[in-house]
Amino acid sequence: MKESMWGYWIIILGIAILSVMMLLQNYSTTDEQSFFLTKENLSSAMRESIDYGYYADTLPVVTTENYDKPVDAKFKINREKLIENFIRRFAETVDINKTYTINFYYISEMPPAASVEILAYANSSSFAGTGELQVSSSSRFTGILYTTEQYKPSGS
Repeated sequence: MKESMWGYWIIILGIAILSVMMLLQNYSTTDEQSFFLTKENLSSAMRESIDYGYYADTLPVVTTENYDKPVDAKFKINREKLIENFIRRFAETVDINKTYTINFYYISEMPPAASVEILAYANSSSFAGTGELQVSSSSRFTGILYTTEQYKPSGS
């Protein structure tokens, strides 16, 4: 009788450990995915939303006196284009089994900066009969677009 009770307890303990492992694995995968998705998508969306017309307008006229000097032009991003590109890129790479909420907190067109938060909700699961348990993770990023290279006109 004692040996059979030990067998039952080991089986129950194994089921409990597997349940906790599956719950934590689903949460950690969600956190890691949303971290890298947010980071890469914000960087790419900011590069895609540069207003090159404004950039070209801020370039000074190149003359023979300032031909060899570095040119200081200013970057400007388009706010609507940034949001559109970010959501499009995020939707293409996201896991369909999870629920996401995207919050844009701060978008500055000049200087180009944006703050975004992704709330990712893992699959709902019933754990130990306590009802539905929904695990969420949050990733918040602020991106600033800049360059360290000096622009020189072609031919130099």
